[in-house]
Amino acid sequence: MEHKEDSHSHHVHVMNNKTSHAIHDGQEDHDHSGHGHMGHMEHMGNLKLKFWVSLIITIPILFLSNFMGIELPFQISFPGSDWVVVILSTVLFIYGGTPFLKGAKMELGERKPAMMTLISMGITVAYIYSLYAFISNNFIHNAPHLMDFFWELATLIVIMLLGHWIEIRAVGNAGNALQKMAELLPGKALLINEHGEISEVNLKEVHIGQHLLVNAGEKIPTDGIILQGKTSVNESMVTGEAKAVNKKVGDKVIGGAVNGKGTLKIEVTGTGESGFLSQVMKLVSDAQKEKSRSETLSDKVAAALFYVAVAVGVIAFIAWLITTKDLNIAFERLVTVLIIACPHALGLAIPLVVARSTSLGASNGLLIRNRVALENSKKIKYVTMDKTGTLTEGNFKVSTVESLTEKWSDNEILSMMASLESYSNHPLAIGILEEAEKREIRFPIPENVSVISGTGLQGTVEGKQLLIVKPAYLDINNMYYDKIRYNKLAQKGNSVSYLIVNKEVAGIVAQGDEIKEEAKKTVDGLKRMHIVPVMLTGDNEGYAKSVASQVGITEVHAGLLPQDKEKYIQSLQNNKKPVMMVGDGVNDAPALARAEIGVAIGAGTDVAIESADVVLVKSNPSDILHFFTLAKNTTRKMVQNLWWGAGYNIIAIPLAAGVLAPIGIILSPAVGAVLMSISTIVVALNSMTLKIK
Repeated sequence: MEHKEDSHSHHVHVMNNKTSHAIHDGQEDHDHSGHGHMGHMEHMGNLKLKFWVSLIITIPILFLSNFMGIELPFQISFPGSDWVVVILSTVLFIYGGTPFLKGAKMELGERKPAMMTLISMGITVAYIYSLYAFISNNFIHNAPHLMDFFWELATLIVIMLLGHWIEIRAVGNAGNALQKMAELLPGKALLINEHGEISEVNLKEVHIGQHLLVNAGEKIPTDGIILQGKTSVNESMVTGEAKAVNKKVGDKVIGGAVNGKGTLKIEVTGTGESGFLSQVMKLVSDAQKEKSRSETLSDKVAAALFYVAVAVGVIAFIAWLITTKDLNIAFERLVTVLIIACPHALGLAIPLVVARSTSLGASNGLLIRNRVALENSKKIKYVTMDKTGTLTEGNFKVSTVESLTEKWSDNEILSMMASLESYSNHPLAIGILEEAEKREIRFPIPENVSVISGTGLQGTVEGKQLLIVKPAYLDINNMYYDKIRYNKLAQKGNSVSYLIVNKEVAGIVAQGDEIKEEAKKTVDGLKRMHIVPVMLTGDNEGYAKSVASQVGITEVHAGLLPQDKEKYIQSLQNNKKPVMMVGDGVNDAPALARAEIGVAIGAGTDVAIESADVVLVKSNPSDILHFFTLAKNTTRKMVQNLWWGAGYNIIAIPLAAGVLAPIGIILSPAVGAVLMSISTIVVALNSMTLKIK
């Protein structure tokens, strides 16, 4: 929104009161749609419960079954123990394995086999072959003894559940941006009928063309045009811009904005799907759906392993069947290949790094809500940033109070202005009164205060005739003032007012949104990384360029609506330029959802936070640089762990298939189990060495 400096008509005191955000703990049972690969986990239910129940079922299986054909010292057996193992394994396969099977169905339905498909292949093959081995060993006479994989089935399910639970717990609740956005609107509205009678109705019963009453301090229920009344409206929840906006008859208002102290009668112009917020919600929803299709590094590795394992397994089965004419031997080679292809370490390779990374991030002011953001960081070419609340503090404060005559001191000028403004209801009055309070300046009660339409205020204070006016008033009345001084203040984005005492220009006050100390450091850091910083703001172009020049940004796009920001990001993406978006308001939500990485300022709105992948808890823009460093180190650890967790398959799968059998070398299941165990330990230790620096 533009800073309406030249409509200094005084209305209502409105403090910029941004909703504090709630950072959620790791709730396991929630919908992760719209958050990268987490979309594939929405079918997994309460992972915490599934893990603990599955672990309880697994413990007796470990004591009663062999480990890859090896009988361990702690294992026991008794008449009927085989039946106990089969029954428990069946329950475990159905209860603990179903989430992976559903995930595999989803992936295969999308023709994108990934981690869920690989896990499902491993547990399904292990279960079916073990069931076949049990039947063969107990009910088919003279059949060769077959080794079962119940031990591997149980541990694979439990470790994979543990890995996914760790990851979801680490990244926290994905939240629901659309729900938060819907909560910006009140549930009820005051409807005025044709007889002037007022009744409270549900918002969904309100239609375009009807008249509503909006009392002081209430949320405006729908988009509309003011028919009666005047006020100042706090649109920061919707637009992200801190400054309250004056509204009068004929002006438009947005549903979800907060009315000030004036009572309004409005005609409804948009509600339901036609309302401004609904349009923004649709942008967020569409962007999230598109973003959820992104593939993770582990999904790509899992997909490759799936195809390789199936191809090598089938070839091995056919080759062994032809050469040995023994179905059992060929089948065992196929099963060994398929089970080895889904190692236990792969289930922990990424989750352990994510858990460590999110912990490090939290201690450095970063809340990682979507781990795909860590992997996408290396692609980023542009960082687009909102201005208010991101690069600036989002609060207008007095930056300059100066006496222009020797008759009065700076504090006396401020006292006279505060006296007059104490009867004002204009947003700029707030800054002056706060500055007077900060300096502990007392001021007298004014008399005969009135508004000079479109210009400012006038009144009498202790017998002195005072006016607070904009520079245009001085120009029209040929009153001298230092225009160079004025231009310097205005170029910094300040709203400048002058105090006239008894027809003499006596003082000047400038108010502006303070630029954050870390803003320039952040921009400089991005440039060193060869990333282009861009400002996207709903504010006016002059002020936007002023702030941009001070922090070092050369590319500025001002006066933007939510859809404009989202379209700009989409245009960069269409030109193969991956984007990070940083913002804090509802107007930033579509852009945050659309960008490869959405970063929300911690002091921003709930909607922005729920739409983002990363939250800067301290609202410090320089934490963006920490994120890039953390992401780089995290991705490196992920790659290392994937090599340790799955890389040994380059050797293990061909050996399991029997490529060296002609010279007497063949990978036994026992050796495969040892390799799995070693890789799991290495993955765990390697994850703990991750650092942010």
